Amino acid sequence: MKLNFLLSAFLGLSLIGSAFADDLDEIKKRGTLVVGVTSDPPFAQLDTKKQSYTGYDVDFAVAIAKQLGVKVVIKDITTADRIPKLQSKDVDILIATLTKNAEREKIIDFSYGYFVTGQKFIVRKGKVKAIEDLTTATIGTINGSTSEKQLRREMPKAKVMLFPEADAGFVALDKGQIDAFSTDEPILASLYNKMPNKSQFEIPNISISLEVYGIGMRKGEKRLQETIDKTIVAMEQSGEAKQIFDRWFGPNSTIPLTRLFTISAK
Repeated sequence: MKLNFLLSAFLGLSLIGSAFADDLDEIKKRGTLVVGVTSDPPFAQLDTKKQSYTGYDVDFAVAIAKQLGVKVVIKDITTADRIPKLQSKDVDILIATLTKNAEREKIIDFSYGYFVTGQKFIVRKGKVKAIEDLTTATIGTINGSTSEKQLRREMPKAKVMLFPEADAGFVALDKGQIDAFSTDEPILASLYNKMPNKSQFEIPNISISLEVYGIGMRKGEKRLQETIDKTIVAMEQSGEAKQIFDRWFGPNSTIPLTRLFTISAK
């Protein structure tokens, strides 16, 4: 089942606005697009041999820079620093597993959604059968993330423990310091696959939200926003967007997921 009806509600943004946009002119004049990513494999990770970044988000960054006729510069930033780094102009845009929501849309602008996922949990095997089993549990998540806000809103009786990155949360889970760790499913699955004792854990089929990732840019940069929107819609129409998904989440990947969305302006 396609989620186009959900994308229609979450993804579309008005493209009506001023023709003036400093950032697009500056990017083209400089000849580089500086993109902030977070090290959340397979969205972005450093290839230590090549000393360059690869991943789903990185592929979108490369495609957008190519459309702009500039080189791409990848900057690895923390989850909590994403919007501050954008606002301080350390990066031009964010392609960093950044969920679109009303609170964030007050301070930055977003492209159409380019990835859809759900927030899930990793727990000790056999411990959790339903969401009610986690009602008063100690649950870890990433500080400053949408997952944190979602947990506090949907599970008010749970004790939320915050970590700077997901890796630290997995260590705490392994040590028994928390009952579960929660974030978006692809990030959970990637880290789960790397656990040496993963047979002791599982990701139950329990989800508390639908998360739509958008590309973030500074408020009011309508020309840049329009260019990015047109680029990612064209990538969908040409099949490039699906190829990128299959590269990182297809049946032959380490994290096979079903693509239940399309990138659309509708």
